[in-house]
Amino acid sequence: MGIAERLAGGRTSAPRQSQPAPPENNLDQVMAELHTQVVDQLDIVAVRQLDAGSLNARIGSIVDQLLAQRQLCLGERQRDRVVRSIIDEIVGLGPLEPLLADPTISDILVNTASTVYVERNGVLENTRARFRDNAHLLNIINRIVARVGRRIDESSPMVDARLPDGSRVNAIIPPLAIDGPLLSIRRFGTGPLRPEDLVRTGTMTEHMLQFLRCAVRAKCNILVSGGTGAGKTTLLNALSGFIPPGERIITIEDAAELHLQQTHTARLETRPPNIEGKGEVTIRDLVRNALRMRPDRIVVGEVRSAEVLDMLQAMNTGHEGSMTTVHANSAPDAITRVMGMLAMSGTNISEPMMRQTIARSLHLVVHVTRGSDGRRRVDTIAEIAGIQDERIGLNPVFSFARAGTEGEFRSSGNSRLLRRFQAAGVTLHPAVVGSAGVGRRGR
Repeated sequence: MGIAERLAGGRTSAPRQSQPAPPENNLDQVMAELHTQVVDQLDIVAVRQLDAGSLNARIGSIVDQLLAQRQLCLGERQRDRVVRSIIDEIVGLGPLEPLLADPTISDILVNTASTVYVERNGVLENTRARFRDNAHLLNIINRIVARVGRRIDESSPMVDARLPDGSRVNAIIPPLAIDGPLLSIRRFGTGPLRPEDLVRTGTMTEHMLQFLRCAVRAKCNILVSGGTGAGKTTLLNALSGFIPPGERIITIEDAAELHLQQTHTARLETRPPNIEGKGEVTIRDLVRNALRMRPDRIVVGEVRSAEVLDMLQAMNTGHEGSMTTVHANSAPDAITRVMGMLAMSGTNISEPMMRQTIARSLHLVVHVTRGSDGRRRVDTIAEIAGIQDERIGLNPVFSFARAGTEGEFRSSGNSRLLRRFQAAGVTLHPAVVGSAGVGRRGR
């Protein structure tokens, strides 16, 4: 009789039975517990140097050992999910990793630990992604901002940063975020849309694209306006593809999103103040510096404040063909917004002089919209038509006319810029302006 049997009074104990796999709603708790145990057995610094295959094998081996110790039986799918989640926690961004790997997602919106929305094709949808709690979410936010040399805490509860892949990140935590940390990630495609893609997706017609191509080639100064997520940056990227390759372009942004295809491009990005509140570099600082860099054109990702004055002056003093964007609800609203920013620029400019500055600096306002169905369209292409009755006149060359759930692109049949195109040696057939290439757009 063995020792165990004698200690048990001659009776042998039955082997312990493996526990069945936990239901899906309890698997998150198992993953959290396993994650802690796996981390205790790992040299995190060394593990992060492994390639994907070696890392997966290493984590998988430890998970199998821990599951055996727990006598917990998981199906292959559940086991792979546990391994993947632990890898994401160790070297990635936890529950966000599957979303970041999905190329169809353009925005990730985390409304505290229990709610994560994404945007696909312009439409928001709820997801099953969850964080264990707000502390888990805060840890992921800290990991994100640490990667780009930033910090977030109660003394500095907001951060706006850019990930290495170009995605734009905004985070805000308590006490400013009442219910828990909030995280927004704006993602961008692997490559910029080509101009012809905008026609294929119904954003504009072929005639509208030809007109904008000529405007860029003829060095017209262009203001792209629209609401959040309407596609301003996407359109700006596409238009920049018409800039001749021999020109020097300076791009200026808060967070680098532009991906110009020209080889002679210099990219500048603002810098926030440091912990002591010093060292900030604004868009206005960069616009002023860009003027000393011998640019042919300046492309500003977005004007929000006093830098609009420097931008307009640059457009009017030898840097024609420059472009920028502004948040606005319509083409006329875009002009009103620019007027308002000029008023806040810190200089004593009268309203008549503001109007003159805008009228002499800008040639086109291109307004983009996003419908309730997520479809993005160029709503208006309007020329600046000088000062009319103490207002800046706009001549809509192309517009989108809505009719219920449908609509069509229309042309006004005239353009003041045709003579400028001709003088610049840019050919545009008159029929292009005479017809928008009208086509019905369902929904």
